[in-house]
Amino acid sequence: MTIPANVKHWHGAKRNSWFSHLAVEVPGEDTSNQWCEEVTEEEYNKL
Repeated sequence: MTIPANVKHWHGAKRNSWFSHLAVEVPGEDTSNQWCEEVTEEEYNKL
């Protein structure tokens, strides 16, 4: 999967499942990383 620049997206698992994430980054100019808001315990348990 390729995520275009400036697209907010989320990586994570849902309750009672496993999650593995492998990312390959391509160097670029004027790039940055922004952490999204945390998921609350209540939100996580609803997944």
